[in-house]
Amino acid sequence: MECQIELNKTNCTCTYEPCSRKGKCCECITHHLEFDELPACVFPPEVEKTFDRSFARFIEVFGNRNR
Repeated sequence: MECQIELNKTNCTCTYEPCSRKGKCCECITHHLEFDELPACVFPPEVEKTFDRSFARFIEVFGNRNR
């Protein structure tokens, strides 16, 4: 499967402007997992803007959702 970088960029919610991984989802996920984080696209905009992309923050945001 070929990476659809330009299409991915249209859906990328990352607000970190100097990011060189925008649109390169595999690189982005690998990068964030190295730091025990999740990428911006899994967080709501108000949380993503805080740059707290920790697993703990993810659980705090989504942990109490009804299934």
